[in-house]
Amino acid sequence: MKIAVTSVFVEDQQKALQFYTEVLGFVMKQDVPIGEDRWLTVVSPADPNGIELLLEPNRHPAAQAYQKALFADGIPVISFKTDDIEAEARRLKEHGVHFAADPTPMDAVITAVFDDTCGNLISLLQLV
Repeated sequence: MKIAVTSVFVEDQQKALQFYTEVLGFVMKQDVPIGEDRWLTVVSPADPNGIELLLEPNRHPAAQAYQKALFADGIPVISFKTDDIEAEARRLKEHGVHFAADPTPMDAVITAVFDDTCGNLISLLQLV
């Protein structure tokens, strides 16, 4: 058994798709209409057949409450790995990304936290 798809709740799927592809650099993998929404996934261009990230609409009240509570408490919903966190943070800032926490060493990792503009905080990490 292995992980095939994981998800993040988003307030607006189209806005999320633009951010995750145009700013973060992921590639759209699937876009299937499902009623008012879409089964909309992105993948890393470094691993196009790897784990898909579903940009899942937060229509359910529990999803909205969960998303807002984590954001308010400063808790990231997912982590993305990079080999050079300083360069990646600089690149994202040049694209207007707001960082809640700049790269900070923490034991065996360096972490940073940024706002995905879709209701989530995302952790960026580099293993050291």
